[in-house]
Amino acid sequence: MDSHSHSHPNFSVFSLIIITLLSISSSLADASKHSIPIITVVGVVYCDACHNNSFSTHSYFLPGAEVRIDCKFKAASPRTAEQITFSVNRTTNRNGVYKLDIPSVDGINCAKEAAVVNTCRASLIKSTSAACNVPAVTFTSNEFSVKSREANLCIYTMYALSFRPSKKDLAICGK
Repeated sequence: MDSHSHSHPNFSVFSLIIITLLSISSSLADASKHSIPIITVVGVVYCDACHNNSFSTHSYFLPGAEVRIDCKFKAASPRTAEQITFSVNRTTNRNGVYKLDIPSVDGINCAKEAAVVNTCRASLIKSTSAACNVPAVTFTSNEFSVKSREANLCIYTMYALSFRPSKKDLAICGK
């Protein structure tokens, strides 16, 4: 077995960053012209097939998983200090990625605000895979965020969420 056949948790994060940056490239160009805030929340759901508590050789991304995203943003303007909170459900695509694009909100300048002021979290709702539907990592918050002041762009990348099979397959996972 060569070293390229093993998946690594950082690989999934790196892949997620690339997918995110590619998916918002056209929005970024538009935002830099108008300085409209763009907020994107993105994350992945995978099957922890061997109950390793991490993405491993036998893990795979789960399409069709339902995720709840809760976000809180503080609007900063001279006259008001409003807080905007919302919750939405998203379904992962064929690559196990869920994504939420938040439209322009007056007073929200995510790139200038402190990380503590604007936060998002995600939680599992359900898996559509009968083979992998026991919740494992059920709740996550921001892993990191990418911010661009020039384009008023913020990407909140979430830690990976996971389900696992009800029984570990000893034939592929070993003891």
